[in-house]
Order: sequence, then C-alpha cells, then structure tokens
Amino acid sequence: MSLNGILGNALSGLSASQAGLRATSNNVANVNTPGYARTEALLQARNVGGVAMGVEVVGIHRIVDRHLQTASLRAISDAGAAELSAKMLDRVQAQFGKLDDAGSLFSRMNAAFSGLSQASVDPTLAVARLSAASDLQSFFDEAKRLSGEIRNYRLESDSKINANVTRVNEIINELYELNSSVQSLATTGGDTSGAENRQSELLDELSQYMDVRSDYQPDGRVVVRTGDGVLLLDNYPAKLSYDAGGTGAYGIDYGNIFVQPPNGGTAQQLDSHITSGELRALIDMRDKELPAMAEELAELTSGAADALNAAHNNATAYPPPQTLSGRNTGLEGTDLHNFTGATTLAVTDNTGTLVRRVDIDFDAGTLSVDGGPAAAIGATVASLTTAIDTALGGVGSASFANGQLTIAADAAANGIATLQDDANPSDRGGRGFAHFFGLNDVVRSNEPGFFETGMTGAELHGFAGGSTISFEVKTAAGDRVTTVDIPMVAGQSFNDVITALNNTTTGVGRYVTFSLDANGELTSTPNAGYEAFDVNLTGDNTSRPGSGLAFSEIFGVGLEARAGRSESFEVDPAIRSNASRLALAQLDIDGATVVGDVVVTAGDNRGGIALQGALTNPRGFDAAGSLNRTTVSLQDYASRMAGAVGSRASRAESVAGSAAVLRETAAQKRTDVEGVNLDEELAAMTRFQTSYNASARMLQAAKEMTDILLNIV
Repeated sequence: MSLNGILGNALSGLSASQAGLRATSNNVANVNTPGYARTEALLQARNVGGVAMGVEVVGIHRIVDRHLQTASLRAISDAGAAELSAKMLDRVQAQFGKLDDAGSLFSRMNAAFSGLSQASVDPTLAVARLSAASDLQSFFDEAKRLSGEIRNYRLESDSKINANVTRVNEIINELYELNSSVQSLATTGGDTSGAENRQSELLDELSQYMDVRSDYQPDGRVVVRTGDGVLLLDNYPAKLSYDAGGTGAYGIDYGNIFVQPPNGGTAQQLDSHITSGELRALIDMRDKELPAMAEELAELTSGAADALNAAHNNATAYPPPQTLSGRNTGLEGTDLHNFTGATTLAVTDNTGTLVRRVDIDFDAGTLSVDGGPAAAIGATVASLTTAIDTALGGVGSASFANGQLTIAADAAANGIATLQDDANPSDRGGRGFAHFFGLNDVVRSNEPGFFETGMTGAELHGFAGGSTISFEVKTAAGDRVTTVDIPMVAGQSFNDVITALNNTTTGVGRYVTFSLDANGELTSTPNAGYEAFDVNLTGDNTSRPGSGLAFSEIFGVGLEARAGRSESFEVDPAIRSNASRLALAQLDIDGATVVGDVVVTAGDNRGGIALQGALTNPRGFDAAGSLNRTTVSLQDYASRMAGAVGSRASRAESVAGSAAVLRETAAQKRTDVEGVNLDEELAAMTRFQTSYNASARMLQAAKEMTDILLNIV
C-alpha cells in the first residue's frame, strides 16, 4: 500500500471516529430529553478500484421502530381523551356533591321537605312556614346554579375545541416546514436527526389532540392522516376550521370542525373522523355528557316542582288567598278544555266559613252552584271560564287571558280554594284542574315545567302561517347529515304538524317518528337504523297567540326547552314574602256541606302532610340523559340521578387509569428501542476513541515513513 493509501485510510478513520463520537456525545447530552431518539453514525468500507481506501460516513441514523411509534401515538390519543373526560366529569361531580354532603342539591332537597314537615306540625307557626319556604327556595337556587355550571362547562369545552383546532393547525404547518428541511438535508447528505426528532415530538403532541397516523416517505417527509385516513399533511398542509359558539346556552347550534384538504378540494366535516384525543373528548362532553346531566337535573327539579304543585293546588292556606293566578299554559280560549272527572271551587271568608261552592262535573259537562241546578260549561277553555265566572257572580270572578286562568274573590276578606273529587278527580294530561292551570302553585316558572299538554291532535295549532321550526340531523360522531325547516300552515291541526315532521322527504321522518300520546305529550321514537342519530332543534320562531309560547316550549322539543327548566323555578314570591300563603290546610267539604259551614281551619295540616308526601309518593319521570322513563318517588329519582353523576365520573376515572397505563407501557417499549442507554453509549464512546487513536497512530507512522524516505533522498 502506498503512503497516500495509508494517509487516506487514517484520515477516513479519524473522520468516522469523530462522527461516531459526535453522535454518542449528542445521545448522552439528550439522555433526559423527552421524545429524543438516539442516533448512530452509519459507516461503510470505502473501496476504489478494488483497493481498500478506509471507511466513509454514510449518514447519521435515528434508531426508531415505526410500529412502536404508531402504537404509542394511538395510546397517547386514547389517554388524552380519557384523562380530559375524567377531569371534567370529576369537576362536575364535585359541583353536585354526594347525597349526604352538606349544601349539596340532594341535601337541600331533603332539608326542604324536612322544613315542610316541621311546618306541618303546627301550621300556625309563621317562623316554621317561612323557614320551609326558604329551604325550598334554596333547593331551586342550587339547581339553577348547577345548571349554570353545566352551561359554563359546555362553553369551556367549546372554547378548548377552538384552541385545540388552532394548535393543531400550528403543528401541521410546522411539520410541513420540517418536511421541507428534512427533504433538503437528505438530498445533500446532511444530518436530518434533529429535524426528525422535532417531527416525532410534534406528532406526539398532535396525538394528544386527535388520533393520527404517520407515513414516512423515502425522502424523509412524513405524511399525516387521521386514524381513519383523512389527509392532514402531504405535499401541502391541510387547514382545520371551527367557529366557536360563543355561549354555553342549551339552545346553541354548535358547529362542526372542517378540514380543507392539503391538495385542494372541498372542505369536509372532520368530527366523525376524530375518534380519540382531547378533541373527541371535548366534543362528546359538549354534545353528549353535559347535556345528558343537564336533562337529568331538569327532570329532577321539574319533578320536584310538579309534585309539590300537585299537593299545593289541592290544599289551601288559612285564610285562603283572595286571588289564584295560574301559569302560562300556552292555551287559547278557543282550545278544548279536555278535562274529565270533577272538582270543587270554594269561596270562603277569612274565618274559613263557606260563602259559595261551585262543583264542576267535567264528565257531564256541567257545574252547579251551592248544590243548585246544573249549568253547561261548554267544551272550550273560554266557555269553561265564562261558566265559572257566572257561577261566582256577586262573590267572585274568573278570567282567562294570555294563557293564564285567574279566579278571584270580590271581597278582600274572602278567598278562593279548590279541592279534587276523591272518587273521580279532574284530569287533563295527568293533572287536576287547579294543578294544570297552576292556580295555587307553590313553585312558579316563566316557562312550561311539564309537557303533558292535554292537547288532542285534531285541535288547531294556532301558530301563524310562515313561522317555522328548524332541525338538524347529526350522526353519533357529530357530523351534520341534513337540516330541515318545518313551516306552519295557518288553519291546520297539530296532527298536520306531526305529519309534516314525519315526512321522510321534507321532514325528519327518515330518522325519527313523532306522535302525540293520550296526555298530549309529543314523543319521538328513533327509526330502525338511526338509533344513534341526533335530531336537534336549531330554531323556532313560532308563537301561540296570547301566550306567546313557541311550539318547542309547549311540547318540550329541543335541549333548551327541557334542560333550561332547571333555571326557571322559584318559590312563589307571594309565599316567600307572606308565609301564611303556604297551603298547609285543605278544604273540608263534601256533598252535605252548605254555605255557612266552616270548611277551612287554622290548625289543619292535611295540606302540609300532602306536601311531605311529594317526596315519597311514586310519580312519572320522562327519560332524561342516561335515566330511562320510570315511575318512582322523587327521593328515589334523586338517588338515581346522584348515582348516574357519580358513576360517570367513576367510569371515566377507571378508563383514564387504564389508558394511562397503556400509554406508559407503549412509551416504555418505545424508549427501550429509541432511548439512550448510558452503558451502551460509554462502550461506543470507548470504541470510537480507540478507533480515533489507531487512526492517529497510522498518521504518525506514515509521517515517520515519509521523513525516513526524504532523509534517504
């Protein structure tokens, strides 16, 4: 071998050893750097014309396992979704508290009924009545607060979706820039390991937000897709877009996440293609978990209000109040009253002495005054009101306006009380006469608290022509399928509206079937194959004349009408300001009772006992959230709801724990391959130092040989 050959071999050995030492030193320096993959210098023998010419550095190679990386990315996404859900559900559960937590919704409910029990012991004690009313208001205040918290969590989820989409775009754009750098360095033979490490770090972060998979190209670029294949990065970056709703209101029509493909084309909805990661968790929290809890809360509070009102409307204060003003029923005077059974109205003086009684027999379609001859009441709300007004002539009056029935005594010293017939109680939509109209409600609301309207399909709907109800249909994953507008046609019936809703072409009948049950409640049943689809109300500008209530408010269509009820209940301000209005007594009246008899007494606590019974008496609850339609006591329903809230958080915590273990396991397996082992690096460093010293000695030997030859010459 010539001296030039010896020098070439030595110099190449020095260069290779230096490259190896640099790679090893870099590995040691980054031993604790997250996401760092160790590198090694790739060396190969150099041969020129069949003659060995030392060694050359082919490049710097990152030690990675693409299969382990894919598994790790998937585990990161699953853990990201599970941990975010667990944290948010835990926060919600903390707001609700446990059944026995002081100050929780459930404890306040128990305190309210305990207060009613105490007030019933001696109905003459004003302090006990005032305390009962205050405890009851505390329960509804807490329900309102919790509903507001749920709305805030929805707003928070929506804001985080927007922030995460922004960050995803930033990551995709940075990956695009890194692709260009890696491609350029690879072409010129440069060290791409630094850029590739950053690519890996960004992919890990991207997986936290959504499930993705990466495909590495021969030129060093990485192509990124969602888990099911939607392209996010290729030659150009895709762009995600999202318009935040801005509020947490239940009636908000939240938008979808769209993606503009990197290589051009029409933007497509991305929601259904995001199956894991924080974005999936946030979408599910906003659109499923939180609305479900809001519905359960509303069903509990409306059930409590309705149970209390049922008892309170069949009771009376002592002395009875001069005026009973009802709720906004959404009815018009021309609507059929649709009552069956019988009830009694009584006018008493301030000592509880009967001044007049009006017995109404809805089955017979008549009423009688003080046991006198029967008089027709007609079939409509207006005719019934007129008949009652006539029957009370001289001592009282009845009027119906803006959906509200009002019955009042003329004299300030007189009052009005009502009582259901024991054998054949009056009924419309499952509620008695006074209860349905809300004449003596202890809990008031400015919107319907129940949706058993008592309407029949043949009745005219009364809505103005041209007003519309709007819906959108979404898949289980949140992709919008279609939007539908249902126009109201003047002069048509409720049956016509239901037919329009069920139209498979112009309505939503392909996905769900609406019907009006015997109590006048509008029910919806998903059609086969579409059980997982959501049919959501997005707009309603209908308005019934007089009452001003919309179709969705009357029939409880949409999340706003149902979930929003929690925030509308309050104890009647008249009772809170004057606790003597709390109805703890009951009319003592039968067929033999005549004018001049005492029918209300100060010590009567039968009304109070009935109010206590509202906690334990079975009643119907509509399906809400994860709770099915059922008939149980208010107390049992509260326990079920507390269990539902707690089990959600518990399941989420369990899933998050399992997902975290899988993430750490995948990360550890990846680290075992990609991570830096100091013992191995020390051995490599020693090897390269030895190689460097050997090459240096070769150089020294070549120098000495050159000097000898020169001296000979």
